[in-house]
Amino acid sequence: MIELRTPAEIDEMRAAGRFVASVIEATSKAAAVGVNLLELDALAHEMIRKAGAESCYIDYHPSFGASPFGKVICTSVNDAVLHGLPHDYRLRDGDLLSLDFAASVNGWVADSALSIVVGTPRRADLRLIDTTQRALDAGIAAARPGNRIGDISRAIAEVAKSEGYSINTDFGGHGVGRTMHGDPHIPNNGRPGRGLPLKPGLVVAIEPWFLETTDRIFTDPDGWTLRSADGSRGAHSEHTIAVTDGDPIVLTKRG
Repeated sequence: MIELRTPAEIDEMRAAGRFVASVIEATSKAAAVGVNLLELDALAHEMIRKAGAESCYIDYHPSFGASPFGKVICTSVNDAVLHGLPHDYRLRDGDLLSLDFAASVNGWVADSALSIVVGTPRRADLRLIDTTQRALDAGIAAARPGNRIGDISRAIAEVAKSEGYSINTDFGGHGVGRTMHGDPHIPNNGRPGRGLPLKPGLVVAIEPWFLETTDRIFTDPDGWTLRSADGSRGAHSEHTIAVTDGDPIVLTKRG
């Protein structure tokens, strides 16, 4: 079921967006050589407690997860690109880290992701991260009344393909509202002019993610972390946005 939010409801969602943005900012700044992934999870957990927010992850147990997630933030490192389960790992110089976080504030959810390099960057990693960010910007720009879901998907794919990256459509963007994941699904590749018409009040998370040399993934033995099939690195960018009569509103805008 797809629900359109009123302008008043979108205003109420801004608090969740600001909070999620603040956690992404804080954890990305805290990520440094020698920092343990469990420390980043603890930081996010403490911010949730202080804000009186609720985690969308800790009890999350969809069909593709082996068990309830049990942590409050996804930390995907290097060849891991999605659903990275925080574990006892200290970040090393040159690691590519993707942070993905969703939380509920006053009953409304926001969801966002960011990829960074810890320490000394590889040029290929910076290019990959930049491509996900530009694809996210393109997808957001396409989120206007008169367009369809396929226009967002196509805008994302054009950026990825221009850089030579292939695209996995198993996981992508999604509706956001009272829960973290809802309709519609927004694949990162699609045909323009196809799919659900975009109308004011639609709130979605747009999330391009790409792997360096493959589009195939597998699930880590932890039952959650998704890794590239060939060991190449991945990056992930995401914002929660609201479609309006004019420019889309980026609810999780940082900075």
